[in-house]
Amino acid sequence: MFQIKNVTLTHKKDLRIILENFSLVLNDGDRAVMIGEEGNGKSTLMKWIYDPELVEDYIEYSGEKVINGERLGYLPQELPEQEKNKTVCEYFMETADFLDKTPKELSKLANDFHVEPEFYYRDQMMQTLSGGERVKAQMMRILIEEPTILLLDEPSNDIDIETLEWMESFINSWKHAVLFISHDETLIEHTANRVIHFEQIRRKTKCRHTVANVPYRTYVEERLNAFEKQEQIALGERREKKIRDEKLRRMEQSVGASLDNISHAERDAIGRLLKKKMKNVKAMEKRFEREDEEMTEMPEQEEAIFFKLGDEKSKIPSGKWVLQYEAENLLTLDDSRILAKGIELKIRGSEKIGIIGTNGCGKSTFITKIAEELLSREDIRAEYMPQNYEVLLDLDMTPVDFLEKALISKGLDNGQSTNKDVYDRNVPGGKEDRTRIRTYLGALKYTADEMDHPIRELSGGQKAKVLLLKLSMSGANVLILDEPTRNFSPLSGPVIRKMLKEFPGAVISVSHDRKYLDEVCDKIYRLTENGLQAI
Repeated sequence: MFQIKNVTLTHKKDLRIILENFSLVLNDGDRAVMIGEEGNGKSTLMKWIYDPELVEDYIEYSGEKVINGERLGYLPQELPEQEKNKTVCEYFMETADFLDKTPKELSKLANDFHVEPEFYYRDQMMQTLSGGERVKAQMMRILIEEPTILLLDEPSNDIDIETLEWMESFINSWKHAVLFISHDETLIEHTANRVIHFEQIRRKTKCRHTVANVPYRTYVEERLNAFEKQEQIALGERREKKIRDEKLRRMEQSVGASLDNISHAERDAIGRLLKKKMKNVKAMEKRFEREDEEMTEMPEQEEAIFFKLGDEKSKIPSGKWVLQYEAENLLTLDDSRILAKGIELKIRGSEKIGIIGTNGCGKSTFITKIAEELLSREDIRAEYMPQNYEVLLDLDMTPVDFLEKALISKGLDNGQSTNKDVYDRNVPGGKEDRTRIRTYLGALKYTADEMDHPIRELSGGQKAKVLLLKLSMSGANVLILDEPTRNFSPLSGPVIRKMLKEFPGAVISVSHDRKYLDEVCDKIYRLTENGLQAI
C-alpha cells in the first residue's frame, strides 16, 4: 500500500496554491488516472511523489507520503537532460538489473514494445531517437527494475497505435498499482478504474480536487448529471427567493405606508398593531437571510478552453492542389538512411489528412519535409506545429512577447501596415496587439501571472496553446501538425478536435490519437517502408 497524506503544493513565484490537503491511498489493482487542464499541477505532484527534490526549486510543499517498502518506477514527461547524450546501450547499462536479466527475458520485453532485441545495444544517442522510441526505452528500463508502483507521466505520448494497444493491455494486467497522467482519452477509457481530477476555479484563485473510484466515462457522465441537477436546484431556489423577496418587499412597503398614513386618533391602538406587524416582517427577513446561507450553490467547474481556428479567408477552393509530393526515397534529415521508398501524397482543397505508422518509420521526418516545401510557397499560407515545441518557441520569452513578435513578423512578411516599432509596447499599436493577445490567452485559460512567466516554466499543454494561438493569428489556410493533441487534457481534447474539424483550410497531420483520427481526418495513410498506404 502507498499513501499520501494532506499534501499542499504552492508555487514559489506567485504563491498560487495548486493543490491543497490532498490525500490518496493506492492499493494493488488500482489504475488511477490524474486529469485536469494544463498547468494544474499533475506532473508536479507526480514528481513530488517520486522525489520531492525534483520540484523544490519552484514549489513549496507540505504533507507526507508513506511508501511501506514499495518500489516506485517513474516515467517523466520529458527525457531528463542528463540522459539525452547517452547512447541507448549506456542508458540501459546504467541499471544493474539489466545485467541480471536473461536474454529470453530481454527478448520478450523488446517484443512487447515492438522493437528488436538489438535495440538495447544501439550506439545511437537517446536524444536522436524518435519520440516514441524514447518513451519505449524509458518504459523498458523501468520495467527491468521491477517496480511495484508505476508513476507514468504521459506514457501514451508519441508511441504508435500498436504500442498504445499493448500499453492498455499492460496497464490492465499490471497486478500492482498504477498512477498515470494521459491525454489519450481512448487509453484512459480502456484502463482507468479510478479518476483523480484537479481543477483551478474562480479564475485560478481556488484549487479543487475530486477522487472518484469509477471508470473515466462513468465519472464524466456522473459529473455532468450532478452538475446539471445541482444547477437546476440552485436556479429553482433562486427563482423562489426572488418571488419571496418581492412579496416581503411589498409587505414591508404596505405596513410602512399604513404607519405613515394613520391618523393621530388611531395612532395608539392601530399603531401598536402595525409596529408589531413590522417587527414580524423584519424578523421574517432575518430568518430568510439565514435560510439563504444554506441555499444550494451554483456549480463551479473549470471550463474547457474556448478557441476558434481560421475564418472565411482560410477556405481553399476544392479544386486547388495543396500538395503534390513525390519522392523516390524518404531519407532521414541528415540523408544518412532510407526510411521509405516510393513516397507519393496528393492533397486537394480543404482535406484533413492523418498519417500513422510505427515508431521510427519516419513520420516526423516526412511531415518536416512537407513543411519545408509548403512554408516556402506563396500561393498558400502554411503554418507548422512540430512535435518538439522548442523548435519554434523562444523559452526565455513570455507568451505575450513571443506572440507579439510572431504577429509583427507575420505582418512584415505579408507587407501589412504593422511595423517593427509596434513591438515597443509603449507605442499605441503595440498596446492594442498586446491587449488582443492577452484576451486570446485568457480564452485559453491563462492567468495574468502565467502570461508573464517565461515559456520554459509552462507545462507542455500551455506551450502547445501558445503555438495554437500563433497558428490562429497567422491567418493560415494550411496547417502542418505533428501530434497536435498530445499535450491537451482529456477535457480539452474534444474542443481541439472540434476546432480542427471545423477549420476551413487543409490539415496535414501525424497522430496516434485514435479519437482525433476518427473525428477529424477525412483520409488516413500509414507510412511504411514501401510508401504510404491508404487506410
